[in-house]
Amino acid sequence: MSSIARPWSSVDHTRRSLWGPWLWRLPVILMVALVLLPVSVIVFSWSDPQTELWQHLIETQLARLLGNTLILVLGVGFWTLCLGVSLAWLTAVCDFPGRRWLDWALMLPLAIPTYVVAFVFLGIMDYAGPVQSLWRSLFGADTPFLPVRGPLGVVFVMTCVLYPYVYMLARSAFITQGRGLTDAARLLGQGPWRSFWSVAMPMARPAIAVGVSLALMETLADFGGVAAFNYDTFTTAIYQAWFGFYNLTAAAQLASLLLLFVALALYAEQKGRGGRRFHHQPKRDDQRYCLKGGQAWLASGYCLMVFVVAFAVPIVQLFLWAVAEGSEAITPRFWSLIQHTFILGGAAALATTLAALLVAYGQRLLGRHQIGGAVRLASMGYALPGAVLAVGIMIAFAFIDRQLLIPMQQLFGLTPRQLLVGSLVALILAYAIRFFSVAIGPVQAGLERIRPSYQEAAQSLGASQMRLLWRIYVPLLTPGILTAFLLVLVDTMKELPATLMLRPFGWDTLAVRVYELTGEGEWQRAALPALTLVLLSIAPVMLMIRRTRFTARAGISAALEKVTKQ
Repeated sequence: MSSIARPWSSVDHTRRSLWGPWLWRLPVILMVALVLLPVSVIVFSWSDPQTELWQHLIETQLARLLGNTLILVLGVGFWTLCLGVSLAWLTAVCDFPGRRWLDWALMLPLAIPTYVVAFVFLGIMDYAGPVQSLWRSLFGADTPFLPVRGPLGVVFVMTCVLYPYVYMLARSAFITQGRGLTDAARLLGQGPWRSFWSVAMPMARPAIAVGVSLALMETLADFGGVAAFNYDTFTTAIYQAWFGFYNLTAAAQLASLLLLFVALALYAEQKGRGGRRFHHQPKRDDQRYCLKGGQAWLASGYCLMVFVVAFAVPIVQLFLWAVAEGSEAITPRFWSLIQHTFILGGAAALATTLAALLVAYGQRLLGRHQIGGAVRLASMGYALPGAVLAVGIMIAFAFIDRQLLIPMQQLFGLTPRQLLVGSLVALILAYAIRFFSVAIGPVQAGLERIRPSYQEAAQSLGASQMRLLWRIYVPLLTPGILTAFLLVLVDTMKELPATLMLRPFGWDTLAVRVYELTGEGEWQRAALPALTLVLLSIAPVMLMIRRTRFTARAGISAALEKVTKQ
């Protein structure tokens, strides 16, 4: 019988029915275990309460940490909501001069890390910066200026960086709605504002809520931005407990409070939605409201101002500082920083994308009803701040080294040393846990577009599931796999807390170098590595804007929305 036309035998069918489900459950089981590992370690850290340290924190810092974190969450949530929704409505539903390029240009701030915008803002607005120098020359040295390093400055910087999360999801929702329903509301006697609030906003609310949730999670996870402002939050307190007090257990207990903030944010979003659902035809409507006269130029000026402040000014200032620093900044260490950044980013992106491919394919074979809940649980790593992951992984790996690997080395007569703590494995694992949901979104979206008939035809010819994956699915999924790889690469290169806490000795990256120089107030010296990091990040972002219009990020939001419904 020909090998091509060989039908399944009963033995083949029995073997595949027994081993297939277990084989394709293993990747999702592994990812769930990896996500639960740091969370479990952090929760069980309370079995050894650090009474003296907690008493010191309660007396000196805890109230300030809670207040600062709450102010940051409320401020960033409110302003990203206002900015993102207003920009999304203008670019999606209205027509005005410059709309076509502002439509995608307003997404570019995603390529700039928060800590880069933070030190550029401080360099421009601080006491010795050009803005305050001009202010003193015009109004006198005793004229007060806005408190740049207070909560107002931190909220402003984070809003500039994080509003694209709300913007791109709200924009997609408004484009899908079109203007037909709002026109119907206006025909029934409602004005423009009332039709917007009563029709467009409720229908776009789920997407907007997910965008705000993403922005708030990034806010809670941020370390470099708040550190640049000396604005203490739970992430800076975790770092101080680890590297200042050398108390990893206390750092884990602080991380558990930060984790509680994240859980409360997810729960609040779920309850705020109230189980309401809004349905409409998923058909794009290209008819727009043509703004004329002053309204048109006001809309153009508003969108352009946001783009200039959030993206153009930081890029130009970094370029000017880098030029002023000259070629002396291009040293062998600078090239090693680029190399380390790419090695870590590439390895993490490859491992995470491969895991996402295996998990998504297993879900395709087994069905969502069997492992859908486990996949959603594995995707919750995106909600874990980098500092929380770093603490949990460090404690878990230290235990494995101490209890298992070092005794095994002694048993075989080897020099005992730690193999996992301070290794690239720990850092890449943290990246994979945190950015797994980033990778699985575009892979799942690509799988949904592949017809089941391809799989059925290949299996009728005797192809195994693994061969089916590599010969049929991988070629068809190449755009989605590439998008997932680039998304994880960009996020990994910008990640600071996990890199700073878990990197091996001597494995500094561009993000770490920027943090070190800005911590010393060396804005100009930090410009070249920061500008290089932005340029490395912006190329994949531009590619994704051009080819996919950020449908991959929509996949992330869909994954997060599924998490918030649990």
